[in-house]
Amino acid sequence: MAKTKTAFFCQNCGTQYAKWVGQCSACKEWNTIVEEIIHKENNIPWKDNGTQEVTAKPVLVGQINASREFRLDICDKEFNRVLGGGLVPGSLVLLGGEPGIGKSTLLLQIALRLNLRTLYVSGEESLKQIKMRAERIHPNNQTCYILTETKTQNIFKQINDIAPDIVIIDSIQTLHSDYIESSAGSISQIRECAAELIRFAKETNTPVILIGHITKDGNIAGPKILEHMVDTVLQFEGDRNYVYRILRALKNRFGSTAELGIYEMQGDGLREVNNPSEVLLSKSDSGLSGTAIASTVEGMRPLMIEIQALVSSAVYGTPQRSTTGYNAKRLNMLLAVLEKRAGFKLGAKDVFLNITGGITVDDPAIDLAVIAAILSSNADIPIEKNVCFAAEIGLAGEIRPVQRVEQRILEADKLGFSTIFVSKNNKIALKQPKINVELVSKIEDVVSKLFL
Repeated sequence: MAKTKTAFFCQNCGTQYAKWVGQCSACKEWNTIVEEIIHKENNIPWKDNGTQEVTAKPVLVGQINASREFRLDICDKEFNRVLGGGLVPGSLVLLGGEPGIGKSTLLLQIALRLNLRTLYVSGEESLKQIKMRAERIHPNNQTCYILTETKTQNIFKQINDIAPDIVIIDSIQTLHSDYIESSAGSISQIRECAAELIRFAKETNTPVILIGHITKDGNIAGPKILEHMVDTVLQFEGDRNYVYRILRALKNRFGSTAELGIYEMQGDGLREVNNPSEVLLSKSDSGLSGTAIASTVEGMRPLMIEIQALVSSAVYGTPQRSTTGYNAKRLNMLLAVLEKRAGFKLGAKDVFLNITGGITVDDPAIDLAVIAAILSSNADIPIEKNVCFAAEIGLAGEIRPVQRVEQRILEADKLGFSTIFVSKNNKIALKQPKINVELVSKIEDVVSKLFL
């Protein structure tokens, strides 16, 4: 009888050890090393058809067919955009997000609206629970099969009988395989189940979408190798107290990782937001100080976002610097530039910054809007609601050019803005744009045109 192989794994990061140790050398966590069985005899591939496995042969690079990859339209413009134009056959997509954010609702909605034969496998909910949600989303679907199962061997039996075009697994942490004797959700089980699904997807050219749990740190639970194994890693985020959800690509072998999808949570499912600027801009008509509109770009999509700032005298001695949706270190840098280069004394004042809509923006092109909002709140002078900004601020106080400025100008014009402030060094090829383009080179130029 063959001896069972075991190894020790860190349950936090998935690092493997030959023996037990108290502290993981990779993630520095204590008492997370657990012994798991990593091998069992008579291990067979996902489909035991009795035939010999076909060995791949090397091909010259010039003989490889370079035709464009066919993609499946999954009837969701936002999801298609984030994936890079659709779902690639044979790909494995991992969707992560906080509990209750709407991961299961999003994928069940896609499964119900597709005209393809879809198998939705749930290891967390009963058939009645899924039926209740399906009645709200799309009750008349005739091509979506629901399976409540956690054993991979039973799942593959049903796959062989149904022959689905798309398989959705909710979630990878609930699956377990007979070939690994550890509990469901362990490092070994997640890795083995993911490997079986990858083998199935590549051999049958069937796309598979996995739902993954996340840890308290916001990372996808399980070994980091899980994210390396799959083709695409998506993050579904948002505040459960708000109705808007954001879909981002953290990794994408078939497209850009800069794309963004926005949804609105409603009673009958998630609604696609085709014009995010209407969500991210407030509908207030009254002039309020401390508010500025920035033109940013996420992937191929331009967005107009509202930035709010509050500047007040520091009551508790040490001034506070607080941000929501913006890098706090970059805010400190911009305040230092205002103090040193422009002569504004903000060192003894509290500064609070917020990007509305619950999104996080890393685009440096919103720097000028951040400074405009701070100066507006400090002077208590509102900025006209039809003015927006698109420029980066340098350490010398200069206003630097940004990429794709023409696309930002056209988006501002489309939404009814009358003036946009951009850098003087930007090369603009637009011929006589309808919107007034203000070219500025220093912060003082912006201050003189806005507040003097």
